[in-house]
Amino acid sequence: MITGIHIIAYAAQAEKTCAFFRDVLGLSSVDAGDGWLIFALPPAEFAAHPTEEGDDAPPDGQPRCELYLMCDDLPRTMAELKGKGVRFTMPVSEQPWGSLTMFALPGAGQMGLYQPKHPVAIKPAGK
Repeated sequence: MITGIHIIAYAAQAEKTCAFFRDVLGLSSVDAGDGWLIFALPPAEFAAHPTEEGDDAPPDGQPRCELYLMCDDLPRTMAELKGKGVRFTMPVSEQPWGSLTMFALPGAGQMGLYQPKHPVAIKPAGK
């Protein structure tokens, strides 16, 4: 039935966004035609979080989806990414479920990065 997840980042400067995924994150890709790159991603997991009245919500009050990259050592990963020119847009926030930050995604706003403290549904490569 479901064979995978396809995530789209609508980017004003798609070339910069693609360069980030290729050159900074080192993700492999295929050319789907006319230079349109589709990147392979690491294993993923999905969570549905309940909201309550008064929770932060988009201005239109509609539910939303968010995308976070996961890592197993946030300070080390941040240092590696900073060394590649990545600009973090918020300090690390310690939450009961993990350590969270955000970074500028060239040409496409920002993206989250976190180190989970909760059990994860995926297994790291080689385990």
